[in-house]
Amino acid sequence: MSVRIRTARPEDLPLLQDVERAAGEPFRALGMDAIADDDPPPLDVLEGYRAAGRARVADLGGRPVAYLVWDEVDGAAHVEQVSVHPDAARRGVGRALIEDLAADAAARGVPALTLTTFTDVPWNAPYYARLGFRVLEAAELTGGLRAIRSAEAAHGLDRWPRVCMRRDLR
Repeated sequence: MSVRIRTARPEDLPLLQDVERAAGEPFRALGMDAIADDDPPPLDVLEGYRAAGRARVADLGGRPVAYLVWDEVDGAAHVEQVSVHPDAARRGVGRALIEDLAADAAARGVPALTLTTFTDVPWNAPYYARLGFRVLEAAELTGGLRAIRSAEAAHGLDRWPRVCMRRDLR
């Protein structure tokens, strides 16, 4: 079966929460139970992304197995969340979602993709580096990225090392 990237539909949203819960489970093996136990985005938040046209799903066999939501942050398309169900992992699904966003952003003249992620989680920063992202130095952080990192720290995510990353599109 091939993966189809498409815009999220209202009926997808509860399924995206299920994807998020399942995608969190592998963090337990790294001693990151708090990440695995974190609640998925509420339906109203997911609906906000969907209604704004900023929610894409990877559909495999007629069912969402992954999703990506993004925001515009300081002129870049900022990947707020990308999650892949473990049953669909290692099939290029996450890469397909990132590439879909990159192509769309580049076509709109957006100069870059950004994201924040865990440094030491194999399917986080090392994975994004393979997709062309680079770690930003503190002096390169925009006001929006600093605000995101501050909110993440307040949420307790800084218990583990995190970085901001950028992929230039031009």
